[in-house]
Amino acid sequence: MADGVNGDRLRAVIADDQALVRTGFGMILTADGIEVTAEAADGAEAVAAVRRTRPDVVLMDIRMPGMDGIEATRRILADDTAGEIRVIILTTYDLDHYVYAALTAGASGFLLKDVTPEHLVAAIRLVRSGDALLAPTITRRLIERFARREEAAPSADPHRDLSGLTPRELEVLRLLATGLSNAELAERLFLSPTTVKTHIGRILSKLDLRDRVQAVVLAYESGLITPGGTADGALRDS
Repeated sequence: MADGVNGDRLRAVIADDQALVRTGFGMILTADGIEVTAEAADGAEAVAAVRRTRPDVVLMDIRMPGMDGIEATRRILADDTAGEIRVIILTTYDLDHYVYAALTAGASGFLLKDVTPEHLVAAIRLVRSGDALLAPTITRRLIERFARREEAAPSADPHRDLSGLTPRELEVLRLLATGLSNAELAERLFLSPTTVKTHIGRILSKLDLRDRVQAVVLAYESGLITPGGTADGALRDS
């Protein structure tokens, strides 16, 4: 199955301090044709495994002995040779500070460990295609966090960091931040899906962002969109 960066089978590293979890995830991925290139029991092993095997996606636990998953993610993605490697954070803890630490570190996804096998595989393929995801409960917390932040301290510069975007790109970013898919964006803006994808690529490039999750965060932090405000007013669960 040609899903990887070079047209080969999609490849993944699994990092978790529990052997049974690694085995279970490995069986799920292998059954779906995803190659598990290495397993790691802590953050340091994960960093080494990624550098050694160059996977497409890393499934990264947060709480591990020694170096945790957040620091491992930061080191993996800060490496100049990381290229298109994507990291999905997996945890049993649905806590706000983990979400923001993971996003700041550059993670492309954040899922709870009770995810179904089908959803896990879909998530890996989604981030490999350049998209990003958050679990529904975490998406709701993301909106709530920004709502509280805005009430507490409104931004003095509501559209900072967005001056390089064209009016159309600002429109795409605003709708993107409400959770619309590329197909839905295309329908809303009367554009082709290819054109929408091009706009999103330019937005990410201009703002120096890895993926859609970081674009959504910036859209809220900059004040381009507010919870309950413009467009559809909230990220929709997916």
